[in-house]
Amino acid sequence: MLYEETYSYLDRCVDSLKTSRTRSSDNKTYADVFDKQTLLVIYDLMNAGYIDSLHYLISTGKEGNIFHIKDKNEKAYALKIFRSQTTTFKNISKYIDGDPRFKGLSGSRRKIISAWANKEYRNLQRYSKNGIRVPKPIKCEKNCLLMEYIGDKDKPALKLKDAVIEKPTIVYKKVISFIIDGYKKAHLVHGDMSEYNILYWKGEPILIDCGQAITADHLNSKEFLLKDIRNINKFFENRDVKIIDDERILQKVLDGEKEDAIH
Repeated sequence: MLYEETYSYLDRCVDSLKTSRTRSSDNKTYADVFDKQTLLVIYDLMNAGYIDSLHYLISTGKEGNIFHIKDKNEKAYALKIFRSQTTTFKNISKYIDGDPRFKGLSGSRRKIISAWANKEYRNLQRYSKNGIRVPKPIKCEKNCLLMEYIGDKDKPALKLKDAVIEKPTIVYKKVISFIIDGYKKAHLVHGDMSEYNILYWKGEPILIDCGQAITADHLNSKEFLLKDIRNINKFFENRDVKIIDDERILQKVLDGEKEDAIH
């Protein structure tokens, strides 16, 4: 009975959110994301004091949707809700295969998605601990990941692809450092690094969408590492930046000669 009452209450909250804070075209997004089990997870996060109010949709991605929320002290956070649909699972399967952290994992699709959300949480922890600028992870509960909100009270930070980059050479070197330090210090390869998965805020790049990041000892780590390098070089090559050759960066990463690679 309590769960039914909780579900009804949160369902009304989402309906109100859809009506007052979003476009009608977003309604399907909300229906896909806010299933009964997810609403109950949000309720648990509310009871634990992490969430007081849910405000608006920040972005929609391949794996899930990110919402602007506030706690009881009006502090803003980002809540990423991973969808448990078949298409989501297909998108992530290539990153699960060969990752030792998923070894022996079996069960329902929802269990896999929960494990994936926890993987992003741990990846963010590893990146942050080793000096790579990412949103600070706060809490992971099943398919919900709470993390630092990047932006101001009026709007979230832009993605790199949409931003006016004031000092592109400096930003380029910092992003290349994400790749190198990610591999050498955090022992991770992002695997999908591009202008779509980097925020730009107050002149600084911030790496996001780290769920697919694989360990440096993964069978396909070098393949994904080179993919990241090529994506970043392609984006910056027409922005008056002196680009470092893909293979040269790759070799310097593997050799551990960071300073020569980025200067």
